Amino acid sequence: MSVLHQESLYSATAPAALYVAAVLNDPRTLACHEDHSTRGDRARPLRASLLEWLGQIADSAAYGETTDDEDGNDPGVTGTVRAVRAVRAVRAVRAVRGTIHDAVCAHLLDPDPTVREAALNATTALLRSPEPAGRISATTQILRQLPAESTDRRERATTILTIGAWGEDTTSWLTDPDPAIRACAALSPGCAGNTEATRTILRALLDPAAIDSWFLEPTRADPWAGNPLPYVEGRLRHALLAVAIERADDFDELLPAAMASIPFCSNLTIAEDWGPLLAAAFPSGYDQGAELTPAQHCYLEALADRDVCWRYTHHITSWFDDVGLPADRNAVRALLGRPQPHQ
Repeated sequence: MSVLHQESLYSATAPAALYVAAVLNDPRTLACHEDHSTRGDRARPLRASLLEWLGQIADSAAYGETTDDEDGNDPGVTGTVRAVRAVRAVRAVRAVRGTIHDAVCAHLLDPDPTVREAALNATTALLRSPEPAGRISATTQILRQLPAESTDRRERATTILTIGAWGEDTTSWLTDPDPAIRACAALSPGCAGNTEATRTILRALLDPAAIDSWFLEPTRADPWAGNPLPYVEGRLRHALLAVAIERADDFDELLPAAMASIPFCSNLTIAEDWGPLLAAAFPSGYDQGAELTPAQHCYLEALADRDVCWRYTHHITSWFDDVGLPADRNAVRALLGRPQPHQ
């Protein structure tokens, strides 16, 4: 860490990174050790730690990088000597990313899963910058072997999510026997216009409890449980719902998934589930006095019956205001034409 102190790069960083890349194949890097700085007391091969370190260097080098002629980190003529040296160090690392990438990619299919994980993370960091982006296609060809060979669901999902985030095709996994893998493949931006991918997501959302069981993920109740999936904003269930809302033709198509999500909704989850669904149910807003469609009526009725959605209404008011609906439970019941409960 002497050449990556607090994510800063130095004149010695690029030579050190090249040395580490060159020794990755040395059998001595397979020796297990306890890495207290990043993994607590979890023993893993030194090779995994070295790959992780190369990924951290790539992350630092890509910070502030642009595709323009001018460097986003360039201090200009008014920069201090120290700033100029820092920019030179960054550029030196960027200049050797291709060499480092080649060394790292050789371990994407390593027999040890901790090494594979570190290699994938480092590769992702190296490909985040514009200069080596042309290597994505070749790297993807290597990675495509992993979901076929691995039996680990999270590893397979992570690989497919990564390939999809790179803009590569994931449609071959829409027929995978594992519903979790099918759903992750369908999340790919390249599947936005794929009808089968949309159906895959909508089918998955009919069983929210099953989605939550696929991977151990952080939750509001336990933010330290499990690990978040890469390229997934928040929980997988909420990411799938957001994509379904974006891709569905109308709310009638979303209604079965929306109804299935009701038992998981509360005033604290409105931003992740029933708020966006309300917006999808009333894409043009609600006109006072207008007749509700059957789908709108069905969904609002289910929400009105869900007690935990109406606690501390300051959490939900803005969502109702945005679609022109009252944020008062009794007012919603009146809108539905239902008798009001006795207070």
